[in-house]
Amino acid sequence: MSKSTDEISLPFQEKVLPEVLRHRVVSVGEYMELHKKTTENYREFWESVAKDLEWYRPWDKTLDDSNPPFYKWFVGGQLNASHLAVDRHANSWRRNKVAIIWEGEPWENGPKEVRKLTYLDLFREVNRVAYVLKEVYGLKKGDAIGIYLPMIPELPIFMLAAARLGVTFTVVFSGFSSQAITDRMNDAEAKLVVTADGGWRRGKIVPLKEVVDKALENSPTVKHVLVVRRAGIKVNMVEGRDKYLDEVLSSVPLNVYVEPERVKSEDPLYILYTSGTTGKPKGIVHDTGGYLTLLHYTMNQVFDIRDTDVYWCAADIGWVTGHSYIVFGPLMEGATEVMYEGALDYPEPDRWTSIIERYQVSVLYISPTAIRSFMKQGEKWITKHDVGSVRLMHSVGEPINPEAWRWFHKHVGRSKIPFGSTWWMTETGGILISITPGGLLVPMKPGTNGPPIPGVSAEVVGEDGKPLPEEQKGYLVITKPWPGMPLTIHKDPERYVKVYWSKFPGMFLAGDYAIKDRDDYFWILGRADEVLKIAGHRIGTYELESALIQHPAVAEAAVVGVPDQLRGELAEAFVILKVGYNPDQKLKEELMKTVRENYGPIAVFKDIHFVSKLPKTRSGKIMRRVVKAVATGSPIGDVTTLEDEAAVEEVKKAYHELSEEVNRGKG
Repeated sequence: MSKSTDEISLPFQEKVLPEVLRHRVVSVGEYMELHKKTTENYREFWESVAKDLEWYRPWDKTLDDSNPPFYKWFVGGQLNASHLAVDRHANSWRRNKVAIIWEGEPWENGPKEVRKLTYLDLFREVNRVAYVLKEVYGLKKGDAIGIYLPMIPELPIFMLAAARLGVTFTVVFSGFSSQAITDRMNDAEAKLVVTADGGWRRGKIVPLKEVVDKALENSPTVKHVLVVRRAGIKVNMVEGRDKYLDEVLSSVPLNVYVEPERVKSEDPLYILYTSGTTGKPKGIVHDTGGYLTLLHYTMNQVFDIRDTDVYWCAADIGWVTGHSYIVFGPLMEGATEVMYEGALDYPEPDRWTSIIERYQVSVLYISPTAIRSFMKQGEKWITKHDVGSVRLMHSVGEPINPEAWRWFHKHVGRSKIPFGSTWWMTETGGILISITPGGLLVPMKPGTNGPPIPGVSAEVVGEDGKPLPEEQKGYLVITKPWPGMPLTIHKDPERYVKVYWSKFPGMFLAGDYAIKDRDDYFWILGRADEVLKIAGHRIGTYELESALIQHPAVAEAAVVGVPDQLRGELAEAFVILKVGYNPDQKLKEELMKTVRENYGPIAVFKDIHFVSKLPKTRSGKIMRRVVKAVATGSPIGDVTTLEDEAAVEEVKKAYHELSEEVNRGKG
């Protein structure tokens, strides 16, 4: 009997109780009772969290909801993100505590470059850069700058220096094209761009300054460029516009101090552009007070951060995870964190485990796609190093399939430590749905994101906006305001209302399909626009990918839809096999049978392709538009608004490589 795609049975309902460290394990019922109290009185709840921060001036009103959906948190309050992340630690016992352990990608029988910055070091560097921005370039509150840097310490330093002055910044991922930089600089009206001569990626130098030069041919507001010497290559320097950072800093005293600007809670901290399905990227504007409040809470409740921890978020600062959980969140809490420049599997697949062993990482934040690639490479790359220092793990970026969860929990988590799958997005600012080991830890379930964190009201609704019964697929919405939510879309408030608030008035539309199980745990099924319609049945690509991965031969899978005259659409899968399995017709038939058994006969595949790799962004997300183009035999088209973190040249290369491999397989 086939299963309705709107009534999905969940085969992964077992609960995994972790080793109890200092975590208080509670029943789901206990947790939801506490959660209900925090959401019924969410204003008071978030106010109690915000009081933990250091404010120059307390707020007059916790939440201004007079002009929905343009909500403002902690109105009248004044604070500074740079002060919270740097000054208060440099002025305390943490001044000599290591803030950032940075490792460069170049390798020669070990990492060739390692820098360790204490909170005092960070304080000095942030002040010196802030001095340059203020006194040399005349930047002030209300101005904007662009940052196009690789994963080097200067990246967070410039973000913190801008925040110190009340200067809004926009970080552009260092793999984006010149056109992407042009679009963002023009929209933000940036006056200055910070870049590097080049950056390292898989043993090669990426010419970042060259990309910026091309971008600025059509960016009239940018009058100045600061260049960090990273790769040591010769670059073109435009007289009167470009200067090397080290040369400008040479005359700035080591102990210079720049008074932090007392910004309003509702003042913008940064603009981060996220690609839409069509059209120009959306400039999500995040405030200061609400955003920092959410990060403070989640760093403690989700990551259970402690002064003895070494924390590693293996993401790129070019996307929101890096903003929230590499820069502002960990540094605000006075954490010691690892920051790594390059690819997790360069020069060998054990680079990431060697980092864990080398720095004794205890809290790990990583993407499901990276985990699945580790699965493909096998356990030997884990057992080669001691990863026993890890005491808590979370995943981020997309849903994690149960098999990948179990594998990682077993081989890295030793089948006992807390392991969560966090749900959030650029727009939410921080984590909204996750288990919370730092507070009340509910039993874990492989593949689920868990319940909403305290203070957050989430729901799964149907087309009519009404909550759906358990295990029915619908739209994920947030039903009450939360700190960290966007102020607006930059220069386009109408688009902000239309995209996020118009489908279900009064509720924030996340854009994901989800279901809630009988324990009120959320299972995110992927983007609502990543849905196939096969013979009238709406099927999420993530659900089919999860079904494929149930087969023991499959390490990773990507599913896209292709047109079909009879059924409207059919599924087409691209599968990476584990070592030891033959990519033959018999295995294809087995995989199709596995999907039918795990999902139902309505899941019809046109074909399954066996490939050696899938096109991915640098943070490990599958480039679905590339896979779709290969499946439909269409050109890749405009790549300037591709998925976040996707480097344009890497996209083109991935498209051609995947096309050639598929064609060879057909031959």
